Amino acid sequence: MQKSSPLMLASHNPGKLSEFQFLLRDLAMTLVAYPERGEIVAETGTTYQENAALKAHAVARTQGVYALADDSGVEVDALDGAPGVHSARFVSDDPWTNTREILVRLMDVPWEKRTARMRSVLCLASPDGQEWFFEGVLEGYILGWPRGNNGFGVDPVFSVDGSSSLAELPPDEKNRISHRALAAMRFGQFWSGARDEISRL
Repeated sequence: MQKSSPLMLASHNPGKLSEFQFLLRDLAMTLVAYPERGEIVAETGTTYQENAALKAHAVARTQGVYALADDSGVEVDALDGAPGVHSARFVSDDPWTNTREILVRLMDVPWEKRTARMRSVLCLASPDGQEWFFEGVLEGYILGWPRGNNGFGVDPVFSVDGSSSLAELPPDEKNRISHRALAAMRFGQFWSGARDEISRL
């Protein structure tokens, strides 16, 4: 399929860019990276939707293109849903430090109570201020220790089957079941249906 309709990912994270380029590879659009350095916008929202919208609108407005932003996190039941929307900055800006903190807090929690979910909310924003949201949720467990070398964030400690972590799965399998994959699928259905209208704006 011929690529058209440039779309800018509102993120500096190379892992996210690579993942979304794979997930959206069949759509009639070209996903490009945000070109500027520094923080896109302060993530002051209290929900995934608010933070995703802040980033998407900031990029769409300043770059004059459609922008896609993801805000995601892990919600651990034994921690009353934490870190949730604060996952990227739970106790640090460093992903491994945040993951280690989750493991430390769960040290005495039995396996059957280590349930958790990964949630992704995508916001598509237009240069004229419109917005659309797409959500994906993956249920699973927090392992006792990191496993695997693929993925990023909490992928090495998150398991769907209680055995293999997301970071141990082949990329094509992870990108079939992940929370971002589910959100991207819903976004792709919308983009395909709205492509003609979007190209005229």
